[in-house]
Amino acid sequence: MKIDILTLFPEMYDGFLSSSIIKRAIDKGVVEIRVIDYRDYSSDKHHKVDDTIYGGGAGMLISVVPIANCLKDIDGAKDAKKIITSPTGATFNQEKAKALAKEEHIIIVCGHYEGIDARVNNYIDEEISIGDYILTGGEVASMVVVDSVVRLLPGAITEESIVDESFNNNLLEYDQFTKPASFDGYDVPFVLTNGNHEEIRKWRHLNSLAKTYLRRPDLIDQNKLTKEEKEYLSSLQKDN
Repeated sequence: MKIDILTLFPEMYDGFLSSSIIKRAIDKGVVEIRVIDYRDYSSDKHHKVDDTIYGGGAGMLISVVPIANCLKDIDGAKDAKKIITSPTGATFNQEKAKALAKEEHIIIVCGHYEGIDARVNNYIDEEISIGDYILTGGEVASMVVVDSVVRLLPGAITEESIVDESFNNNLLEYDQFTKPASFDGYDVPFVLTNGNHEEIRKWRHLNSLAKTYLRRPDLIDQNKLTKEEKEYLSSLQKDN
């Protein structure tokens, strides 16, 4: 996969691209990531990229010109999935990450300041938001998208690490434990230490279901629950 990130602050990606899973994926050739300073594509002799807003308003707005010029200069941009990070976009989630992981080429445009001239929408495919809050710029949001997508690419991490993660099957991930079995009066659930894999599987599923029900009930489709699962959730209601 190829990923191009268009930003005014390329230095923000130095640590992000040179550590952990992202770096290993790059080193293994799983993904190629380029960070492009679209200030270099400004038509202004001083490389200015923003200006006052037509009709009035606070702050400055980024011009569509340098972004459009930059996109036109990227090889394969026409066929790439072009995204802009924006608080007005569709909320990013695991399903969207999986969909993007199937793309061959992704281009992410990072906004800043008061936003970008709305004509930029003529050059991109969709807007993505990482949540209902405002950031100073789109760089952090782009890192969230890249990190969640790259780890899904074949060869980035082991497949076993992905299977039981949160949001797979619309459930949060079950609790996990390691040694020591007892610490400060807190013990690992016995079922996880007895070697019965079927009991472990069942415990993990119910634990995952319970966490989701208590923390993110919006993820659970009641119509798809088994009789046993409904009875289990009913017992949680009584306990609370």
